[in-house]
Amino acid sequence: MAGSTPPHYTPLSKPTAGGGAAAAYLRKPKLYSLAIVTVLCSFFYLIGVWQHGGAAATSPSTTTNLGATLPCFTTHNTTTKKLDFATHHSASDGGGAANLPSSAVKTYPPCSATYSEYTPCEDQKRSLKFPRDKLIYRERHCPEKKELLKCRVPAPHGYKNPFKWPASRDLVWYANVPHKELTVEKAVQNWIRFEGDRFRFPGGGTMFPNGAGAYIDDIGKLINLKDGSIRTAIDTGCGVASWGAYLLSRNILPMSFAPRDTHEAQVQFALERGVPALIGVIASKRLPYPSRAFDMAHCSRCLIPWGQNDGAYLIEVDRVLRPGGYWILSGPPIRWNKYWKGWERSKEDLNEEQTQIEDVAKGLCWKKLIEKDDIAIWQKPLNHLNCNKLKKITKNPPLCSVPNPDNAWYTKLETCLTPLPEVSRSEEVAGGELEKWPKRLNAIPPRISKGTIKGVTPETFEQDLKLWNRRVSYYKTVNNQFGQAGRYRNILDMNAFLGGFAANLIEDPLWVMNVVPVEAKVNTLGVIYERGLIGTYQSWYVYIINRV
Repeated sequence: MAGSTPPHYTPLSKPTAGGGAAAAYLRKPKLYSLAIVTVLCSFFYLIGVWQHGGAAATSPSTTTNLGATLPCFTTHNTTTKKLDFATHHSASDGGGAANLPSSAVKTYPPCSATYSEYTPCEDQKRSLKFPRDKLIYRERHCPEKKELLKCRVPAPHGYKNPFKWPASRDLVWYANVPHKELTVEKAVQNWIRFEGDRFRFPGGGTMFPNGAGAYIDDIGKLINLKDGSIRTAIDTGCGVASWGAYLLSRNILPMSFAPRDTHEAQVQFALERGVPALIGVIASKRLPYPSRAFDMAHCSRCLIPWGQNDGAYLIEVDRVLRPGGYWILSGPPIRWNKYWKGWERSKEDLNEEQTQIEDVAKGLCWKKLIEKDDIAIWQKPLNHLNCNKLKKITKNPPLCSVPNPDNAWYTKLETCLTPLPEVSRSEEVAGGELEKWPKRLNAIPPRISKGTIKGVTPETFEQDLKLWNRRVSYYKTVNNQFGQAGRYRNILDMNAFLGGFAANLIEDPLWVMNVVPVEAKVNTLGVIYERGLIGTYQSWYVYIINRV
């Protein structure tokens, strides 16, 4: 066997004396290899010709035969485009993910455990650099580029998967939100209890000692919460969001918000409970929602000075409140003649506060429906026909001249009344009447039917609805946990457009925060709210690193 083995060539040796036979032996594999390569090249060439419908190098007969038996594949020119927020996958593509080269994938190490509750634009140390006047320091103040983290914010130590809904309404793991302060501060108000390794939320509140459910029942005796006319609600100064948590069982979708203040974890408690919530405050900027968004607004001892600063905060509630919508107030100064001693304020002070609120509400053309026990309710008019006449007499507040009331991303708060869309009859709903829930979800939204969203037609809406029906069905086959009821509760759609993704998940026990990027070509967040869904504006160009 040794004699038949070809010699090994190295740069440091020469062929042996029997090199002639060895060279002939070596040439044979080369001839075989050359033949194989030639066959393969010819084969792949013919495949390429077939895929592209023929080429000049092929014979006419061959080209004709291929074209007659198989359809041609259209080639597409690839062009470089700027970043935009349009959807770039088709209805039937199955939602396949792009394969990125390994060189394009960046990896980031985990941050220190001390950053487990870091919220970049709500950093308390940074906030102290800003004025305390009008609570400006409690607003969003995002880090400069040099302050950006280049690491992944970790979950708190010992974090567990939250309880599934509806159990999560009442239970949260202590490890997920390790803050006991509220259990002491709000002990007598039945907000929250600490029980071993978890928190329990009995549903109590400062102004609803019998529980949020009983409190909502009391509201339901004053206005109709059951006929589907009220679907979206905003809770200002929500605490741990028990009001919103108990609204969900009534098919009313809440948006709760509160600042990151001394009650540091209240919004995080809300999210762990599976209740829609955002960190936020009414200060010097508009709330990040479109005009005419909510059917109902609520404040239960939220400590917002509604009558101060020329009524700016109540004027902002008016902007986001839908025509015919309700504003509900409980707590100071309502029923001050009974509670003034417990509130440790004088009768004169509380009476003046309520008078200020009443005056601002009249200037907004609101009607006070009722004040019963601890609850007062006002209603916004269906339109501004009569209000416009009133403004010719009194201009407090004046009508705004800002062209787009839906602009709400870092937009300065105005002390003027946002005019409603014009109508011709006193009973006509400004901007268009909405269907009652659940018909509202798939009905053509008024903003689309009236042509106020550029480039979006009723046909666009119908196509988007069908498109997302197919996509969501596919997503559930790709991610089997997504198809398991209760596995996910809080979902963020980073580029919601018309809310089709959320609409096709409406039967699942979850909710979707629909984000319309401020860089998008068209502002469609108002459409999303007209469908009975919720969402917010956001800029994905702003550096935001947070645990969700």
